[in-house]
Amino acid sequence: MDFKAFSFDEKLEEGIDAIGFEKATPVQEQVIPLIMQGEDVIASAQTGTGKTAAFLLPIIHKIITGEQDHTQVKALIIVPTRELAVQIDQQMEGFSYFTPVSSIAVYGGTDGTSYNQEKKALSDGADVIIGTPGRLISHFNMGYVKVSALKYLILDEADRMLDMGFYDDIMKLISYLPKKRQTLMFSATMPQKIRTLAKTVLSNPKEISIAMSKPAEKILQIAYVVYSKQKIPLVSFLLQTKKLRSVLIFCSTKLSTKQLSITLKKKGINVADIHSDLKQEERENALRSFKARRINVLVATDILSRGIDIEDIDLVINFDVPNDGEDYIHRIGRTARAEADGVAITLIDEDSQGKFLEIEELLGETLHKSQVPKELGETPEYKPRKRKPFVKRRWAKKKK
Repeated sequence: MDFKAFSFDEKLEEGIDAIGFEKATPVQEQVIPLIMQGEDVIASAQTGTGKTAAFLLPIIHKIITGEQDHTQVKALIIVPTRELAVQIDQQMEGFSYFTPVSSIAVYGGTDGTSYNQEKKALSDGADVIIGTPGRLISHFNMGYVKVSALKYLILDEADRMLDMGFYDDIMKLISYLPKKRQTLMFSATMPQKIRTLAKTVLSNPKEISIAMSKPAEKILQIAYVVYSKQKIPLVSFLLQTKKLRSVLIFCSTKLSTKQLSITLKKKGINVADIHSDLKQEERENALRSFKARRINVLVATDILSRGIDIEDIDLVINFDVPNDGEDYIHRIGRTARAEADGVAITLIDEDSQGKFLEIEELLGETLHKSQVPKELGETPEYKPRKRKPFVKRRWAKKKK
């Protein structure tokens, strides 16, 4: 379906043309008409399906063609991470370049100057606010955010926000908003907790489900079965054996991220790391350097597994096995983008064999287990056992 078929405002169409968008993705084809009609929507769609444009484009169109009062916030987009807030704001700037619609990303980890800039935008009335729950709460509690004319609320990656313990913050923010509004919710998965939230904040929503995508066929998926102590030496071996332009390594903890980065630097590898202990400016600089190829290896926690659009990554390494199959797909989906080939390597230690078995079952295939270099010593046998069932925690759990 061609974007022209949506009959967007000509200024918005100019921005779409400049970016080079031509054909709508399945989620855009289904969601955009519903938003244009004023329907509340709950959509199951993952990163990479085009969901951001699916809600930004109709919202920008409706703001342009609606009442032109730029002293009030028109739309609020709540997201789980700073990185996603920045990325959505960047897309917003591109789409709205030829329009009068303004936006700002609001997130923590910045200095006082940034906070004051956010305060000015929120009190003067930027059209679209994209922000993380905690930072938004701090502004809303001060009473200067102008939302009496707000018409659109978007919850992006709602499942992840609930997993991170943001339920209470989300409900607090919604309490400040007009009850008469259009609400859109996007989630990679649709568990019961999401449906419960949807019943609370949406009004007779239309439900759209885009099937969970499998990894791109162009991704060569490989696994190594190792002892925990062999993981860092194996990564060092892999990076020193092959000359790769761009490598993204995912770790499950800040500690393993730091330890791996330090070791690789000592080996002379051009590497940077990203985790929540770094200041926002440091994280942005590392990401910018990686995108610009000033560094060719980036070690990160799951902060980058969703929502960050980086092209031309040759290799993704799962230093730690992801918690579930969907996280695995998000991680390795950073490679083999834009029709390019890619490789994804996962290191399976003794304690994570059960998790990896569940991932293989979700994928519907048994992934190849490569031979570990002999100089790294003996390795454990791959004899996975399914993890024991566990009692789920309350989803409105305390934030970390």
